[in-house]
Amino acid sequence: MKRNFLLIIMMMLIASCTPQQEQEVKEWKAEHVFLVAFDGWGSYCMDSVQMPNTRALMANGAYTFKKRTVLPSDSSPNWASMFAGAPTEFHGWSNNGDGPDVEPIYLTENGTFPTVFYLLRKQFPEAVIGGVYEWGGIKPLVDYKSFDYCVQEDPAKIAANSIAYIKEHKPNLMAIIYDDPDHVGHSAGHDTPAYYQRMEELDACLGEIIAAVKEAGIYDNSIFIITSDHGGFKTGHGGRTNMEMNTPFIIAGKNVKKCGEFAEAMMQYDTAHTIAEIFDLDIPQVWNGQSMSHVFE
Repeated sequence: MKRNFLLIIMMMLIASCTPQQEQEVKEWKAEHVFLVAFDGWGSYCMDSVQMPNTRALMANGAYTFKKRTVLPSDSSPNWASMFAGAPTEFHGWSNNGDGPDVEPIYLTENGTFPTVFYLLRKQFPEAVIGGVYEWGGIKPLVDYKSFDYCVQEDPAKIAANSIAYIKEHKPNLMAIIYDDPDHVGHSAGHDTPAYYQRMEELDACLGEIIAAVKEAGIYDNSIFIITSDHGGFKTGHGGRTNMEMNTPFIIAGKNVKKCGEFAEAMMQYDTAHTIAEIFDLDIPQVWNGQSMSHVFE
């Protein structure tokens, strides 16, 4: 009888460690992800700029210059798609208004379409999520209620503010979003010396952010994603030219292949899916797109 009792106990212990339970353990590809994005950065400009910090990430990771915007090729529709993993028809932002101009197909308890920031907060409540942005229109698009820190900042202070937060809090996911070169594109024009000069200045800011990640001691466990919402043509955007619709997507860091330029098609909303894969997040049914899984080890 005693022997049978011990056998039952052993079987119960084995059952408590089944492969099914082991599969529920989430494994991140990196502990820290930094999404650095420049409003109005068209891929066409890469033929005319140096941008050494950006090119160093390209050389040590994967990239495409053909990440396609959603239509219209304006800011809110594309930031929303980048963050929310779905096209305009789903999240409802089809212009640069104060809110969705089309009823979203689904809303979370925060009153927004589910973003990658929301998913990380819900599935990993202890995650540290930060954001620094220039354009006020970003705040309603990211679902700021899912952030520990989400502030609007003067462009000259974005890098310094971000660096301070990185060093003190070592965020798991951080979005750093500049509203240039879009301003220069609207004033001096796209494909102009002033536009290219601004991109060089923004690349220097990126270099400062990368250096801060190194100083914080988390560089080897980080992934950087450098991208844009749209490009531009002459002094505007919103249209259907390649200069407006083709944007860079650069990813480098832990568990990212050093494979250089890739040929796989990518849409704006695939950015959120790719970040979600890094954190092994469960994807909601209302998302539409795919991760760039081929870039990972």
